[in-house]
Amino acid sequence: MTSTSAARPGPAAADEALSRPAASLPHRAVSRTIGRLQSAYQRDVPGAVAAVARLRREAGRDGYASPTAWGLDHLETLAELREEQRTTESEEPGGTGPAPSYFVSSAHMRYREQEQREDTAVHIAVTLWALHQQSLREEPMHRAQWSLGRSVRRLAHGRTGARDHEESYGGLSAAPAAERVEEASETVRQRFVRIGGASDTEVLATRLREMVLLLRSARIPLDYALLADQLLLWQDENRRDEVRRAWGRDFHRRHGLRGTAHAHHGLDESGAGAVPAETDLEAVDLDS
Repeated sequence: MTSTSAARPGPAAADEALSRPAASLPHRAVSRTIGRLQSAYQRDVPGAVAAVARLRREAGRDGYASPTAWGLDHLETLAELREEQRTTESEEPGGTGPAPSYFVSSAHMRYREQEQREDTAVHIAVTLWALHQQSLREEPMHRAQWSLGRSVRRLAHGRTGARDHEESYGGLSAAPAAERVEEASETVRQRFVRIGGASDTEVLATRLREMVLLLRSARIPLDYALLADQLLLWQDENRRDEVRRAWGRDFHRRHGLRGTAHAHHGLDESGAGAVPAETDLEAVDLDS
């Protein structure tokens, strides 16, 4: 008899669309932008340091409504990717590119609305990364597979960095015991709940920014390309609950040690320096 249970996707596979999204424009723009800047910033390359400082100052501002954001790398990258996509679509068999707005005004409006959502998602994600990476040279704060729920849970348990500390007993390594969600910091959990309950993009960006400051203090990374995709979906009210479910499931999912072995050296493996739940956000320096 053939069993069908092996073919049934588990909880992680059920979230595949949000945990490993297709290469959308925001995902690609964020990956390309941070990919260029992150390693150079860690090497203290002057151009990258200046670019990250400019991005950091744009956190909380509208990407195109703020004149000081004009010419920033992430907006240029997104524009380049859009042009590449238009060229590809026009070269496909039967492809003609986007129809003129005077022929299909409703379609044109939907297209512009989608562009605005993509702009917002990329701008929030990249500027939050710049804030997160501030003054950190030893480890990258953008790291794949570190979803918001996963990073917040690690923070809530008072851990630091991206790698679990292993203590040796008689020459054997023992991984830390799994921590139950009931043991998580209630203050951090409440901040996470406030993110999920945000009513508009501006409020969401502000609450994400507060959480990123805590993650930065604890040296806990975040997958900003994934966050950009989720921010894009979140702006569609019909899909907002999908994003909330993904955040909640990742917070409750126990992420094992697999995949953390490649964490950069220099992380605080001792657990010292964990951010207290009562950290005063206003005391964190945003400008240095």
